[in-house]
Amino acid sequence: MKKTLLLALIVCLAGLWYYHQRYEPAGSAKALTLYGNVDIRELSLGFRVSGRLEKMLLEEGDRVSKGTLLAELEKTPFVEEYNVRAAQIREIEANLLNAEKNLLRRQTLLKNGSITASDYDDTLAGRDSLLAKMDTAKAQLSQAQTSLVDTALYSPSEGTILTRVREPGAIVGAGDIVYTISLDNPIWIRAYIDEPNLGRIRPGQQVEIVTDSGGRYAGQIGFISPRAEFTPKTVETAVLRTDLVYRLRVIVTTADSSLRQGMPVTIFFEDETL
Repeated sequence: MKKTLLLALIVCLAGLWYYHQRYEPAGSAKALTLYGNVDIRELSLGFRVSGRLEKMLLEEGDRVSKGTLLAELEKTPFVEEYNVRAAQIREIEANLLNAEKNLLRRQTLLKNGSITASDYDDTLAGRDSLLAKMDTAKAQLSQAQTSLVDTALYSPSEGTILTRVREPGAIVGAGDIVYTISLDNPIWIRAYIDEPNLGRIRPGQQVEIVTDSGGRYAGQIGFISPRAEFTPKTVETAVLRTDLVYRLRVIVTTADSSLRQGMPVTIFFEDETL
């Protein structure tokens, strides 16, 4: 008899446990736990001008800071272009000086009646044409100077060289990728939450992030998607994968170099609704 009662009690407790796991709303828990993956922003870098690669100064894994020189193109054709534009300006300046002197002489001759107003207008138009050519030449010189500066590639922010795509001697076009950098900041966690628990979180809410190796980091919710989507297959969740979830981004405020792209983490929330 006692064995029968004990067996019935065990079956009853097992049934209650199963019901709690399967049917009790997730929002009834005192603490909210989510699972996600580290998401690090990457930056692809290339030159704004085309040319032959002369120097690739860094290797994969090298640390860089903002303003670090990464690579250089051969400067010779850009220096030559700059010199040609500068020479054009000097030529126009000389012609413009003569045109101004000639215009003054024509003004005197016009007052004396030695030339017609039409002759003076032609001289004035020639001077104005040179002024317009000067404006164009200055713009071309400025463009040549910008192109010369753009033969050097600098890191726009702190990070780590992720990939080195090209080697010295290669011909690259404007915009071709030569380096990819993994940025130090921002580092965030990509996670998903189901609709029953959506009301328990808000942007700016503080969380604790724990890696499988035991690393602990502080973070806060930075973004909650307004659009529902089906649970990605890469997400481990207690509910069915076909359930609708909302994507959220957790910004890691105490990130360090131990956090790697795609690393799985656990996110612990302090429930502010209780």
